[in-house]
Amino acid sequence: HPNNVSASSPSSSSTLAQEPMMTSPTTSIPSPKDEDAVISIRGYNRLMIKSMTSSLQIPHMGYGDEINVDALTKVRDMLRPLAQTMGVPKLTYMPFFVKAASLALTKYPTLNSSIDVEEMTLTYHVGHDIGVAVDTERGLAVPVVKGCEGMSVLEIAIELGRLYSLAAEGNLSGDDISKPSFTLSNIGAIGGTYMSPVVLPPQVAIGAMGKIQRLPRFVDDDSDQLEAVRIMRMSWGADHRAVDGATMARFSNLWKSYCENPSSMMFGMR
Repeated sequence: HPNNVSASSPSSSSTLAQEPMMTSPTTSIPSPKDEDAVISIRGYNRLMIKSMTSSLQIPHMGYGDEINVDALTKVRDMLRPLAQTMGVPKLTYMPFFVKAASLALTKYPTLNSSIDVEEMTLTYHVGHDIGVAVDTERGLAVPVVKGCEGMSVLEIAIELGRLYSLAAEGNLSGDDISKPSFTLSNIGAIGGTYMSPVVLPPQVAIGAMGKIQRLPRFVDDDSDQLEAVRIMRMSWGADHRAVDGATMARFSNLWKSYCENPSSMMFGMR
């Protein structure tokens, strides 16, 4: 299963993937026996190298927290049968994470901006076009759910399903992978709890979800009683030239509150 952007959009020349180059399979990895193998780096992998080289110019700031997803798990499981009747075969956590991010971006729009260092400008984007990193047999792709600010959780789930299918087939169009204003990565679908996500210029923030674990936690600060809860670690990365630590922390706290109290998202939806 595959893992997860504006009236003014980030500059296409700086965005990680502007061309449908990943639609053709990446070069297969050889298994050298008698001698070293040298292969050409092409397509999406070449774009990745250029983008990651650019990201080295970014003064990264990291921030992390843990999320109790017990309530979200109950809501997701309750909605799964209904979602199946509405075109979503398997409702996952990701649509909720994406919508929670969009709602939090409404209050903290700096994280939905792009930076131009040469012009010394910061562009605040009206649309929440959220890229979702997807691991496929053809390599990493970052399709974009565009206009999340005007979408419901169900609509985001349907769009993610469409993008996941295209990514698995290697048929993402240039428009499907262009101009994200914010990115999420579900590295926990593969494994691992923490990550140091790398900002994709000209974006200024990215988030990475770790795997969900059942862990013991104290019931409250005044009790010695333990309970088992589902915990997910969240790792954020930000461009410190545009985002300060306090803003990142407040954004994360709001995103966390939506995820831990999913019914509260209804108040923020239009």
